[in-house]
Amino acid sequence: MKWSGCPSLRPSFPQQWLLPTEPGPAAAAARGRCGRGRAGLSSAPPRRFRCRSPAVHAFGGGAMKPRKNKKRVPSFRKLLRTSKIKLDNKLKNKQYKQQSAAKKYRKEQKKLREAVRDAISKKPFPLEECRKSQAEKREEEEEEDALPLDMMDEDDLKLMEDLALKASFLTRDLSSNEPVHIKKRKHESVIEKYEKVPRRMQTEPEKELIHLLPIKDKGGIIPQTVEKPVLSDAQDEEEDAEMEDAEDFNEEPLPVLTPEEMAAQRRQKLQERKMHIAALASAILSDPDNNIKKLKELRAMLMEQDPNVAVIVRKLVMVSLMEIFKDIAPSYKIRPLTEAEKATKVKKETQKLREFEEGLVSQYKFYLENLEQTIKDWKQRKLKKSNVISLKAYKGLAEIAVKCLCELLVALPHFNFHNNIIVLVVPLMNDASKMISELCCEAVKKLFKQDKLGYASLGVVKVISGLVKGRNYDVRPEVLKVFLHLRIKEVELQKDSEDIAPKKKFMTYKEKRKNLSRMQRKWKKAEEKLERELLEAEASESKEKKLKLHTETLNIVFVTYFRILKKAQKSPLLPAVLEGLAKFAHLINVEFFDDLLIVLHSLIASGSLSYRESLHCILSAFHILSGQGDVLNIDPMKFYTHLYKTLFSLHAGGTNDDIGIVLQCLDVMFAKRRKQVSQQRALAFLKRLSTLALHVLPNSSVGILATNRVLMQTFPRMDLLLDNESQGSGVYLPELDEPEHCNAQNTALWELHLLQRHYHPTVQKFAAHLIAGAPTEGSAALSLDLSQRPATEHFEAYSMRGMTFNPPVASVTPRRKDTFSQVDSFIDEELNNQLQQHRSGTVAQKLLDFAKHLKESSLL
Repeated sequence: MKWSGCPSLRPSFPQQWLLPTEPGPAAAAARGRCGRGRAGLSSAPPRRFRCRSPAVHAFGGGAMKPRKNKKRVPSFRKLLRTSKIKLDNKLKNKQYKQQSAAKKYRKEQKKLREAVRDAISKKPFPLEECRKSQAEKREEEEEEDALPLDMMDEDDLKLMEDLALKASFLTRDLSSNEPVHIKKRKHESVIEKYEKVPRRMQTEPEKELIHLLPIKDKGGIIPQTVEKPVLSDAQDEEEDAEMEDAEDFNEEPLPVLTPEEMAAQRRQKLQERKMHIAALASAILSDPDNNIKKLKELRAMLMEQDPNVAVIVRKLVMVSLMEIFKDIAPSYKIRPLTEAEKATKVKKETQKLREFEEGLVSQYKFYLENLEQTIKDWKQRKLKKSNVISLKAYKGLAEIAVKCLCELLVALPHFNFHNNIIVLVVPLMNDASKMISELCCEAVKKLFKQDKLGYASLGVVKVISGLVKGRNYDVRPEVLKVFLHLRIKEVELQKDSEDIAPKKKFMTYKEKRKNLSRMQRKWKKAEEKLERELLEAEASESKEKKLKLHTETLNIVFVTYFRILKKAQKSPLLPAVLEGLAKFAHLINVEFFDDLLIVLHSLIASGSLSYRESLHCILSAFHILSGQGDVLNIDPMKFYTHLYKTLFSLHAGGTNDDIGIVLQCLDVMFAKRRKQVSQQRALAFLKRLSTLALHVLPNSSVGILATNRVLMQTFPRMDLLLDNESQGSGVYLPELDEPEHCNAQNTALWELHLLQRHYHPTVQKFAAHLIAGAPTEGSAALSLDLSQRPATEHFEAYSMRGMTFNPPVASVTPRRKDTFSQVDSFIDEELNNQLQQHRSGTVAQKLLDFAKHLKESSLL
């Protein structure tokens, strides 16, 4: 037998295991006995077994000669050319090969000894019946072909005994036709092995079998089954009766607990659950990478089944998981791994990080699904059979779930499933429950305020627009009012770009001269120039991206506003739409200005709007004209006239809050458009505002007087109203609605003398300041805190919403009454005697005669 494989993997055997080189009857018998053939002795000489391993020669194999080394000895000149390092490497390689060969040989010998030891200690196990018959047939055939033992030589018999000790000879499957040293066939399937098993005819009735776990051995997988025992009807009845008796015997009456004991038991259970939640949460927060699996255990407590503590435990677990996810969630979005990334081998740290991220995302997803299901069950009033919570407790659970979703919406706008949270929270802004609606609206406002880039804001605005359109504009006004908190202003954009742009510190000229050489300074200058260009490119790119996001967001907002103006003008959403237009009107495209102004004027002229809504229309129109609308040739006189006509609709009652919008309108109409306003119009508004300041609350009076101060300082010759003499022809007509034709120059600001006696000290200061002509310097000038603040800030600062007076009123201390030592000096002498007698206890009891004085008076 000749080895046909790789020389380095050639097996080595002891000398006594090798077959003889010369043909003989013993060798032929051994060959036939080992399964080489069944035709008896072969006349052809056997093939010589040649072993080329050097390990065989160590055991004294004289018949085999070592192969001659054909390598030539290197010459002296070649050795001179070879470096010492190369020679050392060659020597090391040679030694390493020798050591590996010896080590391999020792391993093979160790495996061989273990196999022989196991084969001796093993007991023969019974084979299956189907294989036993095949093995018996094969043994009979081999016995016919083999020679009897008494015809063998002693050497051949000894060789057979040695071969019998081999592990493969004892443990091989005798029923198979495969030779001893054949390799395991990988292509052979389980179905082919099953097809080789012989079948039997079904003569007996099929019995019911119980399938057990299979056994795997060298032959393959062996299925195991057990016949199901058949019991008679009588035995079944007896077993049932015994079971019933046992149940009756085990049933014990439950102890009846008093209410105090039940409350104590509930407190104990609740304390145990709290400790368990705290232990799990602290373990996760202390080491999230290794304890991420405990999230599943904590999340399983959301399905608490004890009816006594189920509601409280579920609420605690919801809040605990929310805080845990806020703490351990990374500052980036985790993406799923591709198939190629999963197949590649990575470091242990990387694999550990991947497992942590995968577990975190999956548990976060399941947690959000539990919250969503809780809210759905409450909405549908759906009570599950397996649930131990009543319908009344569903509302409390749903409120906690909504709070958790709102917190995650604000805290994790960068993490996975944020868009799913938006889709859950935005429809709840229009919920019938006022508490849940306010929670969701406040969360969206916070998200808008802290969102600098604009990705989260864009997602929320898209969902809100779809909600308004899908509900046919039948939503709460608060849903649209959240648009007012969007961070879309040019100033904030510049500020955000400056904050986001990385600030690089460059070396000064003195530092370069001190630390660098001339050539290094030259290279450093080129590097800094390149870095400055890169930083400018990054900043411009981030600004462009932000502007693009904000533009898309505003487009969706204006589309929503214009739809409501066109299709739902009588909707309760109109005030919110007008308020939003007033804030973002300067960002509208110039092409829509004419149409928008026509729509706003038609809304005011229709008379269907409330006073506050009409003020928003005026404010929106002047915002449009004060921004990009300066280039348009549009006269907004009708808006001036409407505001002048309706100013006296304000009073100290319910319309006092609308004065804040009026102050904004006046600021845009006069301060920002002072070149387009005539003197007659300014005088008319100044007179009417001074009259209005008499019958409003103090904060409104302060705001109006601050506006009058701006008018007197902005427009020339406004001091005409401080003189009693008339200017020009005509008489002042206060009831006329046209500010240009009411002859306001022929009147005086007599209202300021009344306001100078106002009970509010700040109103007194402003009135005295205006009577003096609103000077910027001198004794009549205002202090810096009053002169530098705009009118709207004065209106908010001196507000009385909290039932407080600003400035606070000093408390008056009551005067201490004088004490007199002689109390009796003011008492009648007779009364004093009676008091002394009562104190001494010597009073004689006398009957009181009430008619005595009446008799005396009648006699007189």
